Amino acid sequence: MNYRNLGRTGLKVSEICLGTMQWGWTADEAASNAVMDAFVDAGGNFIDTADVYSSWAPNNPGGVSEEVIGRWMKDRGQRGQIVVATKVRGRMWEGPNGEGLSRVHILKACEDSLRRLQTDYIDLYQTHWYDADTPIEETMEALDTLVRQGKVRYVGCSNYPAWRLMAALWASDKRSLVRYDSIQPHYNLVNRAEFERELADVCVTYGIGVIPYSPLAGGFLTGKYAKETDTNSARAEGIKRRYFNGAGWRTLDAVKVVANETGSTPTAIALAWLLAQPGMTAPIIGANTVDQLQASLAASGLNLSAEQVATLSKASAWQDEDDD
Repeated sequence: MNYRNLGRTGLKVSEICLGTMQWGWTADEAASNAVMDAFVDAGGNFIDTADVYSSWAPNNPGGVSEEVIGRWMKDRGQRGQIVVATKVRGRMWEGPNGEGLSRVHILKACEDSLRRLQTDYIDLYQTHWYDADTPIEETMEALDTLVRQGKVRYVGCSNYPAWRLMAALWASDKRSLVRYDSIQPHYNLVNRAEFERELADVCVTYGIGVIPYSPLAGGFLTGKYAKETDTNSARAEGIKRRYFNGAGWRTLDAVKVVANETGSTPTAIALAWLLAQPGMTAPIIGANTVDQLQASLAASGLNLSAEQVATLSKASAWQDEDDD
């Protein structure tokens, strides 16, 4: 496993981050523990979660993923070796302050996450998406309080447009507050414009680490779907609507060509392309099983040639993404 600095900071994290949205949803605790054990055995140290994971699942009130991670760290004695990232923003209790990025919500939500994770500090605390009802100064001041208290080491954001990220950076600079050192965008070979149009330049210019989610486009970039695939689930139907088009198939064909050239898999190639992008820290991968995890871990240390990166970039150029 290779390691990279989180943006401009000195914090070193594995260049593959393990996402845990599926803990307590599509993976039970035994499967979750097996995947985390294998991840650490492979040299992984970066685990991402959120307080709301996964409240949309049956019999899951939210907070379950954090609880699973907390028990695992305690049982394995792994806390000091793990960089734990979690998020705040979504609804976690009833009442008008049960969600958002106000000072009152952030401070209480942090205490709740610490309890569920069975730890006294969070390595990377991230605002899950922005809150238009709360001044960005209030949000950054609350995060600054947590860092000064020693409950949080670094702060990041997720799903922020470029203008909101810049507003946060300005507020932090003007008021001498902690600033965002990472961002989680929706970014992969078949969804490039959302990040590259504006956010990419901001991240490179200001040294903000990029931790993209959905790096395999919901499984499309693994090559498991074909044009004739019968999409008989809501998830598969969503992937069909988004990616079953000329641009999607052209990109996937290029991924398969490079996979053949390198003796690798489409999964590893799609992740390796991301790792070759400027400012990249670590794609966030999901895995319900150890086999799925190993397929993604193969991307670490897989260095594509400049020609291979160019081939993939040309095939997936977002200016052509509306080409059916």
